Amino acid sequence: MKRRGVIIGLTLVALLLAGALVFALTFNLSALETPGETETRLATTAKRWLVARAVRAEPPPPPPEWSQLTVASGRMQYGGSCASCHGPDGTPRQLGLSMYPPVPGLSSPRVQAYSDAELFWVIKHGVRHSGMPGFARIHSDEDIWHLVHYVRSLREGQM
Repeated sequence: MKRRGVIIGLTLVALLLAGALVFALTFNLSALETPGETETRLATTAKRWLVARAVRAEPPPPPPEWSQLTVASGRMQYGGSCASCHGPDGTPRQLGLSMYPPVPGLSSPRVQAYSDAELFWVIKHGVRHSGMPGFARIHSDEDIWHLVHYVRSLREGQM
C-alpha cells in the first residue's frame, strides 16, 4: 500500500514537471502577440484578487463627497496624468493600445466593476508589469479620489 502511494506521488510529480516543461518550451514572451484566453483569464483573476487583498490590508482614506467640482478636478488631473495612455475621454489611443497588456477603456464594465477603494488603490499604487504607474508621489490622496470620481463619470452611457 505504501509503495502504491509513492508511485502515485512520483507519477504526479512527473506530470507536473512535464507540464512545466511544455509550458516553458511553448510560452511566447513577446508583448507584440495577443495573449491567449487562458493567460488573460489567469492574469486578470490574479490582478483582481491581489488588488482586493491590498485594499483590505491598506484601506484608503475616506473619499470626499462626490460633486461636479470633484469630477471637474479629477478631469483636470486626468488630462495631465492619464489621457496620454487612456485617451482624453477614457477610450485608449495608440500609445495605450500598444502596451502589454493594452490599457483598458475606463468606461468598460471590466474597469467599472472595481470598487471605488480598488480604483483608488490602482491609481495610487499602480500595477507592476502592466504599464500602469502609481501616482502617490505626484498626486495627493484627495486628488486621487477626484480621479476616481472622474473615472466613475465615464461609465458607459453616462457622458
